[in-house]
Amino acid sequence: MAQTLEVKVPDIGGYDDVPVIEVLVAVGDTVAKDQSLVTLESDKATMEVPASSAGVIKELKVKVGDTLSEGSVVAVIEAEGEGDATPADAKAAAPEKKEETPAKKSDAPGSNPPVARSHAAPAEPEAVKAAPSSRRQADVECRIVVLGSGPGGYTAAFRAADLGLDTVLIERYETLGGVCLNVGCIPSKALLHAAEVIDQAKHASDYGVDFGAPTIALDKLRGYKDKVVGQLTKGLTGMAKQRKVRVVTGEGLFVSPNEIEVTGRDGKTQLVRFEQCIIAAGSQALKLPGFPWDDPRVMDSTDALELAETPKKLLVVGGGIIGLEMATVYHALGSEVTVVELADQLMPGADKDLVKPLADRLKKQGVSAHLKTKVVEAKAAKSGIDVVFEGESIPDTKTFDRVLVAVGRTPNGGKIAADKAGVRVSERGFIAVDTQMRANVPHIFAIGDLVGQPMLAHKATHEGKLAAEVAAGEKKEWVARVIPSVAYTDPEIAWVGITETEAKAKGLKVGVGKFPWAASGRAIGIGRTEGFTKLIFDEATHRIVGAGIVGVHAGDLIAEAGLAIEMGAEVADIGHTIHPHPTLSESVAMAAEVFDGTITDLYIPKKK
Repeated sequence: MAQTLEVKVPDIGGYDDVPVIEVLVAVGDTVAKDQSLVTLESDKATMEVPASSAGVIKELKVKVGDTLSEGSVVAVIEAEGEGDATPADAKAAAPEKKEETPAKKSDAPGSNPPVARSHAAPAEPEAVKAAPSSRRQADVECRIVVLGSGPGGYTAAFRAADLGLDTVLIERYETLGGVCLNVGCIPSKALLHAAEVIDQAKHASDYGVDFGAPTIALDKLRGYKDKVVGQLTKGLTGMAKQRKVRVVTGEGLFVSPNEIEVTGRDGKTQLVRFEQCIIAAGSQALKLPGFPWDDPRVMDSTDALELAETPKKLLVVGGGIIGLEMATVYHALGSEVTVVELADQLMPGADKDLVKPLADRLKKQGVSAHLKTKVVEAKAAKSGIDVVFEGESIPDTKTFDRVLVAVGRTPNGGKIAADKAGVRVSERGFIAVDTQMRANVPHIFAIGDLVGQPMLAHKATHEGKLAAEVAAGEKKEWVARVIPSVAYTDPEIAWVGITETEAKAKGLKVGVGKFPWAASGRAIGIGRTEGFTKLIFDEATHRIVGAGIVGVHAGDLIAEAGLAIEMGAEVADIGHTIHPHPTLSESVAMAAEVFDGTITDLYIPKKK
């Protein structure tokens, strides 16, 4: 007998209000179980919501541009037999699953700012049957093992060692630091610095200093990047030795709840037996189907950082943070860059007004950005990668020397045989944890990218320290209210707390103080007046609940706003704090004064 089922957004790792960028089916379509119905895209990842049962689409509940969270209804399916979706007529009988928040505080922007929601308490689905002990002789035994040595992993290992725990750190790369230090955050920022210097040299001619056209030696630039990475990874190795943290190199897979087998590049294995474990296995670049990935001219973000060449024509698929950072680098090196993005704005997730100065500058520089556009076909040809587009803004160029696919990252939770330890992993590879970073298995913790959004190194660092402290017996929990985000583009874009878009969607009563850098003496002096500083305040209490900054060094400025939110600062606390002049930092105080109506560096007529 046919039954009507609701298809809901499954566990997507703590994502909230993620935009729908594509609806893949229509009413009346017959779909198979697990067939993708809609595509969602945040600033860090792209994901699809699958049909949880085969059947016919009777009703679509969403359209492009809507925002969804875990539990949102996507479609109604008339299905034969049982499915995993919720029967539409049983909606009232089924209690809605509620996310357990770390700090049990009100979400109203008044008395307390919102808590950063990156962790959901483990749900209560059927238990994962763990594998029995291997009963083999262990090569390494320890009190606690950390799987993965990225910023979260090495922080966890070092903190555990500092607390007196016998610690082992497992890392797949030959050097510590994980993706971030080796093929991610650090090398990309080294290259972005080079891009900034090139741009500054061009800009210097505006005030009478001409350096001439730059000569770029890719080998030397690549060497500089590698030197920066080497300096940091060498420092980590030294600190591991000082703390007596034992490092095991290779790919680690769980064998049982207390064993991990590590396979080195030479094929040799080591069995690590432990009492406690912190999983810090991170994420990897998402590889979209339909691209000729066996062709080296098709790159992910890791490949792009190798700087194999400076392509004459580069296509960047994905206008999020990673894609735009790499577009900034390659444009500075001399590539003709085209960016295509499925959403209706670059950097989905950020307020549109923050993104506009960047979009305008990219356009002025000749970077071609195309919104509401996707690649439907990419084929390798002798002359380059031939691409077919579909959407509202089709690029003129159809053949590119290289294509960078930068549409987000996917967690590695499903790649470490966690089920053998009894650890539950979602279909998307996320591991649910509680406010102490514990997975459903009490002696196993998880941190970083694979516990949910945002996928940011500085979030993982705090989680790693917390997990180590809880493992050592300290009574602590996750209480971070906000987590800042930064795009190291030119200009930089940074935001923290509630965005204007989010406040509007939730019906929150907030006010905005915005200070344009065109009125900043420091910004005028360096010729970078396109930016602004925006603070968002609760109208009732005048407490700061969010902030956004666009401009040079925005990433360095956003921390003050984050601290102000954590401390529950009111508008007068910020405006009355004396900031040095002339600096970009004083724009934070002036934005507070704009909201407060006390600004003297601008003339704003009083509202009648």
